[in-house]
Amino acid sequence: MSATPPVKRPPAGRGRNLELPEHLKAYKGVWVFIEHDRGHVHSVSWELLGEARKLADTLGSYVGAVLLGGPDEHLEKFAAEAFTFGADKAFIMTDPVLKGYRNEPFTKGMTDLVNKYQPEIFLLGATSMGRDLAGSVATTLLTGLTADCTELRIDPASKALAATRPTFGGSLLCTIMTLAYRPQMATMRPRTAAMPAADVSRTGTITHDTLGMVETQIVTKLLNFIADVDSNKINLPYADVIVAGGKGLKNPENFKLVFELARVLGGEVGATRPCVQAGWVEADRQVGQTGKTVRPKLYIAAGISGAIQHRVGCEASDVIVAINTDPNAPIFDFAHHGIVGNALQVLPALTQAFAQHLAERRSLKAVA
Repeated sequence: MSATPPVKRPPAGRGRNLELPEHLKAYKGVWVFIEHDRGHVHSVSWELLGEARKLADTLGSYVGAVLLGGPDEHLEKFAAEAFTFGADKAFIMTDPVLKGYRNEPFTKGMTDLVNKYQPEIFLLGATSMGRDLAGSVATTLLTGLTADCTELRIDPASKALAATRPTFGGSLLCTIMTLAYRPQMATMRPRTAAMPAADVSRTGTITHDTLGMVETQIVTKLLNFIADVDSNKINLPYADVIVAGGKGLKNPENFKLVFELARVLGGEVGATRPCVQAGWVEADRQVGQTGKTVRPKLYIAAGISGAIQHRVGCEASDVIVAINTDPNAPIFDFAHHGIVGNALQVLPALTQAFAQHLAERRSLKAVA
């Protein structure tokens, strides 16, 4: 019986994945997957370009926009728009089998591009498409992937991507670095990053590639597209005003106070996870680590304690107004304005005040 060969271990004090191999030092550039469907680019792609610009500037590198699609899907038009949001280069792969997202051809196309042009960092939106594609690409490339990030930066010591995300159910924030593999991959939720300002004077270079697959090689077939009839009913991530309620409202009947204020303000209704789990509101209204990330101009939090699971979903709001009976509630640590009081009394007062104010404005306009 042959002896088991000895395991080669790294020197003491050094982890296996702390040193970047020489052949990976040639990887340069910060790439963003430009997600598009039926003639429209998902806004998370532009948000990620803004983040990629910051990362690339820190590294002294370039920003690349990656577009895959069919011959008639306006990829060059999307590339030109990507330049205005911070991209320096666009990598376009066109093929009939890339019309409409399917994991198999998109994974092959993306991995082919990565192996050919060797980007250092590759970012995707944490959408249904982005999550599906990121996992298969990272697995194929045998590299690391940090999912659902809330912050991206360059570590000053290692020059590696430091990707921060909530963990342990949102009770902690951890920063993950892929030190000895390339590309470093991460997905980021929509609305977590700010939309960058467009600079229409910016241009860039476009590189074209082909996939080289035929339809018979692909197991999955795209038969038809059926639009979600409910897709526009609740759109929390892109609402300008959100009134959110927590378990401090005591029962589902009291939640109608949140809906009444949101209706007067022309906003959406949000909720914490316990309210959703209790069946008070639909799951699509959940704000937080396991729900939606939002960035409204105004976020009113009623009866919400402000646990980190909820905080990561709303702290990027322009203005946060918190209503809570506990003056030491965590939400007051990051809210811009706080009302220490019973939400069951404060919400109706706010609804009445806003309704009166709006009525007066309409009267003045009518007179004018």
